[in-house]
Formats: sequence, C-alpha cells, structure tokens
Amino acid sequence: MNRTARIVGLGHHVPARKVGNAEIEASLGLEAGWIEGRTGIRARFWAEPGETLSGLAAKAGDMALQAAGIDRQEIGLLLLATSTPDHLLPPSAPLVAHMLGLEKAGGVDLAGACAGFIYAVTFADGFVRLHNKPAVVIAANILSRRINPAERASAVLFADAAGAVVLAPSGDPGHGILGASLASDGSAYGLIHIPAGGSNRPFAEDIAIAETRMTIADGREVFLKAVEMMSRCANEALAAAGIASSDVTRFVPHQANARIFNAVGKSLGIEDERFVKTIAEYGNSSAATIPLSLSVAHGAKPVRPGEKLLLAAAGAGLTGGALVVGF
Repeated sequence: MNRTARIVGLGHHVPARKVGNAEIEASLGLEAGWIEGRTGIRARFWAEPGETLSGLAAKAGDMALQAAGIDRQEIGLLLLATSTPDHLLPPSAPLVAHMLGLEKAGGVDLAGACAGFIYAVTFADGFVRLHNKPAVVIAANILSRRINPAERASAVLFADAAGAVVLAPSGDPGHGILGASLASDGSAYGLIHIPAGGSNRPFAEDIAIAETRMTIADGREVFLKAVEMMSRCANEALAAAGIASSDVTRFVPHQANARIFNAVGKSLGIEDERFVKTIAEYGNSSAATIPLSLSVAHGAKPVRPGEKLLLAAAGAGLTGGALVVGF
C-alpha cells in the first residue's frame, strides 16, 4: 500500500496580552492608522514575562493532539519549527515532547525562519510515510523578545504565537502533500537578520543590546524577493500536484504582510474569498502563522475531506517553499 500522511489534528495558542497598534504607534511617534495601512495588522499578541516558547508550543500541540484523538504513545516524531527557542542549547523540542507526554517520540528543533513550518511538514510527511507512525509538527515563536522596539520596520510586524498539526498514516492517495517546492537564496542572506549572538559574532561585553535583536535591512527588497519566491514555489507545487490554482479551495500564505500575500494571490489568480487571513488580529509570528491560520480557519469553517490547500511562505535566509496539501 502506498502510504500518505493525512492531517488529523489542528491546534493553536497565543498569549493573553493583546497589543493594539495604538500602543506601538505612540511609542514610535507614528500617526494613527499608519501600521494597518502598510501591513494590514491591527493587533498582535505578546508573551508576558515568565511565559516560554516551550509553553506556547505545548499548548498548541496539546490542542492538535486532542483533536486527533491519537494515543500519545504512538507518536514517533515531534518537529518544532522556531527561531526563538527557550535556550541556544539544548533544543526545545525534547522539552515540548516531554510536556506533551510523547514518551516514544524523537524531538528536534528546525530553524527555517518564516518557512519553517513548510519545511517541517515536508520532513514529517516523509517520516510518517516511511515509518507508518504519526508525527506532530509545531511552529512557535516569541518574536516580541527579538525585535528592536526602536526600529520601525520590525517593531510594527512581529508577534508571538504557536500553531500545530498532527500527521497520521493514511492509505488514501488524496491525503497529505500532493505537490511541493522548496527554495533558498543565500544571496539575500543579510536582508533579515540578528547581527550578533551566533558563533560568527558571539555575545561579548562590547556588543550593544540592539545588535542581538532583529533588523530588516531593506523592506522593499524583502517584499520583491518574498513575492517572487512564494509565487514561483506555489506554481511549482501546483504543477507537481497536477492541479491548477482554480482547484485550490483555500490559500494559506505566511502572514508576513498583507501587501506581500495579496500580491502573491494576484499573481496566482486566487480570489480573495479563497484566502485564509489572520494577520489583522494576530500579526506576523513567522513560522507559526500558517498552522495558526489553519487552526483558526478550521474552527470558524471546518476544512472538509477532499479540500486542496495551498500553503506558501518565504522569510529570512532567504528560505521559502510551497505545499499543495490534500485534506
């Protein structure tokens, strides 16, 4: 039997603290409406002191596992897509697996920036099909602790959130990844980055705190490259799946910026009513935005068997990709 990996559970979690645009616009000296007009964001959620990345991830994972109804002893793998682990070492995934009671699962972090969920689902799909065991993919970030509050380009965008999916073996060829395309462009490596804190420029007494926070070097170039990468990968994934964009029931793009994903949708010929959008209320939580959006949308209007979903993302690195997923 040719196994596929079906999505059988969805989950998400955000912190309790909701931060509206007015708070950030006041701190940056921006006029009312500036942020929403340029990004589509009205609010975002930020973690309180004491909240952890592993805690957010575990709550999203627990929701997805409960929805899946699978014995947790059957789970073989947990992949955690994050740019903000609890610590630089050890990885956070083993702790999250422990918190979820996944006693027989491997666990590893995956640093794929905004495209991390796309990569993690691709890898988990292969694991489920090869080993005939369910897997959990969680994407989570606490980006409020990585932004420079004085830098407008990043301070207005980023949020904290977690989203999760459970993949289980299936014998239906219409389930799971039907087409995929992954991409990278290291020539744009420095467009979105944290200058210090890695092995290239390790923490030191003479390193300013701003050097350990995220910076966007050229927002216009990020826009152009993200639109191109997401559009190209989406078209390649559709071709690999053997379907047209008109066959897609829901388009779930990375919620980077409304201008970016609207441009991608236009290039693909996907009408607004087929978009899944959460950016207005949840902001940009990097890799977490796609599973968060899937879970929120499923709660409002359940995804039905037979639907074909198109997922696409691009982010720092640059890394990107797209998946066509049969539900």
